[in-house]
Amino acid sequence: MDQKIITLYDEYTHSQVSRKDFMKKLALLAGGTAMALTILPLLENNYAAAAAFSSDEITVENITYPGVEGDMKAVLARPKGKKKLGCVLVIHENRGLNPHIIDVTKRVAAEGFIALGVDALSPLGGTPTDEDKGRTLIGQLDPGKNLQNYLKGLSYLRSRKDANGKVACMGFCWGGGMANKLAVSDPELQAAVAYYGAQPNVAEVPKIKASVMLHYGGLDERINAGIPAYEKALKENNKDYKIFIYEGVNHAFNNNTSPTRYNEAAAKLAWSRSMELFKNKLALLSR
Repeated sequence: MDQKIITLYDEYTHSQVSRKDFMKKLALLAGGTAMALTILPLLENNYAAAAAFSSDEITVENITYPGVEGDMKAVLARPKGKKKLGCVLVIHENRGLNPHIIDVTKRVAAEGFIALGVDALSPLGGTPTDEDKGRTLIGQLDPGKNLQNYLKGLSYLRSRKDANGKVACMGFCWGGGMANKLAVSDPELQAAVAYYGAQPNVAEVPKIKASVMLHYGGLDERINAGIPAYEKALKENNKDYKIFIYEGVNHAFNNNTSPTRYNEAAAKLAWSRSMELFKNKLALLSR
């Protein structure tokens, strides 16, 4: 597919551009409305087409934990019959806790961790089925309270009796930016993994205590523009970090429900690197 079309869709999903205006621009690039309507299903997330992850080795439940102003909804997945596990907080994209991120949460649990997929839209009623509405609601969250709700999620994981006290986070897109914010906001965090996420204020980089792993798509010009300044700050402050840029792949390359942007090879490699980091940093405290 023409990269201009993929870039247009990326701009649409990360702005307040209306669907009507997006479709007009898509029709111009595609050569007509009929062709635009044919292309659209290839751009949008298709949760039905992606096989849902399942494993007999994990349990999955919906839970709540206390937030700043009311309960936060979340999906908790964990290996069966195991205790003293490391924990990973999973942070969704900019449209809420969708089926793809729930699958990611389950996959993390299957790797041997307690995984918590938090619904950041809980204060606004939770993630809607309409993704465009979810995008709008994300923009209505109070940034300070939202950050505190995630910090409380990390505290909740540390307090679990089946956990070992070590906690990491991983986020995607909007959630990647949040993972970077948690890295500068929580000095007890063991590791933060950000997939194609906005970089934090470089002035706050000295606060980072966690190991940081950053995954970027080589074609993602919008997000990648912030890499040099972030890497410079990480290096100058002697932080434990790794940056991986996957050439020829787009923003959201990990999302297997997005057929035109998903890249299986890059997704698998980034996943293996992320899980290796977690296994190294979230081992039992007694080891």
